[in-house]
Amino acid sequence: MAWRLLFSRTTLFRPSQTLILTLQTFKAPLLNPNPNPNASPIPYEYWLPFFASPFSTSFLITKTPKKFKKKHKKKESPRTKLVQSDPNRILPLERIVERDAFFRFLTKSKDFISKQPEHVILLDEAGKLHRELGFPRGRKIARSIQRHPLIFETYRHTDGKMWFGFTDFMEELLEEERAIMDSMELDRVNTVRKLLMMSSKKRIPLSKVHHCRLLFGIPDDFRDRVAKYPNWFRVVVDGDGRRVLELVDWDPNLAVSSLEREFMVDEEKAKRAFKFSVKHGKDLDLDEDETRKLNLLNTLPLVSPYSDGSKLDLWTLEAEKYRVGVLHEFLSLTLEKRASIHHIVEFKEEFSLTKHTYQMLLKQPRTFYLAGTEMNWVVFLKEAYDENGLLINKDPQVVFNEKLYKFAEMPEMETGSLVTGGSK
Repeated sequence: MAWRLLFSRTTLFRPSQTLILTLQTFKAPLLNPNPNPNASPIPYEYWLPFFASPFSTSFLITKTPKKFKKKHKKKESPRTKLVQSDPNRILPLERIVERDAFFRFLTKSKDFISKQPEHVILLDEAGKLHRELGFPRGRKIARSIQRHPLIFETYRHTDGKMWFGFTDFMEELLEEERAIMDSMELDRVNTVRKLLMMSSKKRIPLSKVHHCRLLFGIPDDFRDRVAKYPNWFRVVVDGDGRRVLELVDWDPNLAVSSLEREFMVDEEKAKRAFKFSVKHGKDLDLDEDETRKLNLLNTLPLVSPYSDGSKLDLWTLEAEKYRVGVLHEFLSLTLEKRASIHHIVEFKEEFSLTKHTYQMLLKQPRTFYLAGTEMNWVVFLKEAYDENGLLINKDPQVVFNEKLYKFAEMPEMETGSLVTGGSK
């Protein structure tokens, strides 16, 4: 019983963990209770053994050090995950997507300011329009303006306020662009006619055409220009109050896709454009000619994009061939033979597309190339580009855009550059 009494007494006078931590933290010497002024203070190391428990576990590691913790790899988000893996990436096409991101402020600000009176906007107001002008949210707009000194400028008006607008040189470039659009008007009208002919009901809301106008080189005032062509277009108002563009006259000469025209020139090349998986037994014992005929079913898209795809059974091979053909023709109508997910989704209803469009395009690497990230991808028509990522056939508007990008990167006008934007 004596050892129990000893144990209980030891436990009774065991100091709290807080007291020990306090002594160790501050290391303040304890004063001698004997009131002798000449006596020196007793250091805390003298008293600590009397308070410390013989069963202390302070030497044990209670938390795992960071260097020994298992690191969990963060799952990559579709917002940042690239569509293509490194071995499959076509760098010249990927750089085009990066170029578009670099010039987003230029293109969006050019479009927005062109609609403003006198082509100017208050600098304080511009700083709030990050979405409309295309600069990063939370950044100062002045940083984006300074990147293109030949295109944009700021100045103080007589009212004492700072304004943001185009330089005189940029105004001359805009005049050149307007001349190009006027000369290409009939070609742009035919593009819109073909879009209407591909649509399921031969009608598209004008707001959608306007939203994607830069993709096809359509001028900003196209909604007013359609009145000049009553034999081809009609504008009606639907039940939601939207202005809808309707097709008046069907032209069979326009209802020929670029793939069909290519088929007439090079039949074998057109047949190799797409491949659709068709399951069949391997033991059919077919000869070479019979195998070739069977493979025709899963190579050449036989459904015209100008037929009514809304009547097809949604998940049949025929419907998939139709949707692939529609997107091929859609891209062929664009200026740069490419489009982003946002442009394609805009016409989802009109072209009878499904939510599986991304996966459908990935299955056709012979003809389409998807660049960018899984959430914000861009699809290219590969046949329209050479091995260096350059368009084989350039529209006049594309030539102008490339010239604009060139001047936008210059810190100052180079000696010998033409005022009209020509090369040196």
